[in-house]
Amino acid sequence: MKQEEHIDCSACQARMGSVFSELSAEERNQLDRIKHCQFYKKGEILFHEGAYPRGLFCVQSGKIKITQTGIDGKEQIVHLIHDGNVMGHRAILSEDTYSGAAVAMEDSHVCFIPKIPFYEMAESNSKLALKIAHTLADELKEAEQKITHTAQRPVKDRIAHCLLVLKKNYGVEADGVTINMNIKREDLANLAGTTRESATRLLYELQEQKMIELTGKKIKIIDKQKLTEIARFVS
Repeated sequence: MKQEEHIDCSACQARMGSVFSELSAEERNQLDRIKHCQFYKKGEILFHEGAYPRGLFCVQSGKIKITQTGIDGKEQIVHLIHDGNVMGHRAILSEDTYSGAAVAMEDSHVCFIPKIPFYEMAESNSKLALKIAHTLADELKEAEQKITHTAQRPVKDRIAHCLLVLKKNYGVEADGVTINMNIKREDLANLAGTTRESATRLLYELQEQKMIELTGKKIKIIDKQKLTEIARFVS
């Protein structure tokens, strides 16, 4: 990690999709004064599972995974983070340790807001507090759906669902069909709650059925309708 040139909140496009989207000009200036702009290379850890939080992270650009270590010592991806998302809010609000680790999946630009100034902003701004509450509610809903999906759906359904979630969260490239991220088979398997071997086999099966196209770590969604039917995906 390295400190980088300060970026004004008023000029940050990612802020408009974050909990800080409705700050006044004065509040944006206040946030500018307290935040630290940081750059993380792919594979760098932003925070460790079990560590005590020092503040809140807001992603300006990049892709980050939140992982937890299972009882068998294996990494489990529990959440994917993208532009405008915040991290560390649950830990600082509950005054607990981080329940997972945050790892950059690609080079990422992140703003760090220290805990006490963030508390003060949330206490004085009801819209910000409500945005945070909505974020917590959305995350709880996502976690509940993931538990049900993993417990009750076949692995093929879960792989299809994960591909559609990745497309929804990260968008597509200029061709309109390629998911805008490099997807390691191991990470996809982790998200779907299966083995790397099963994930790879099912990806090739979906390709044979002309629903997707594989090119290295890139995945094109060729037939979204059929993939949605398999996944029973609701956006």
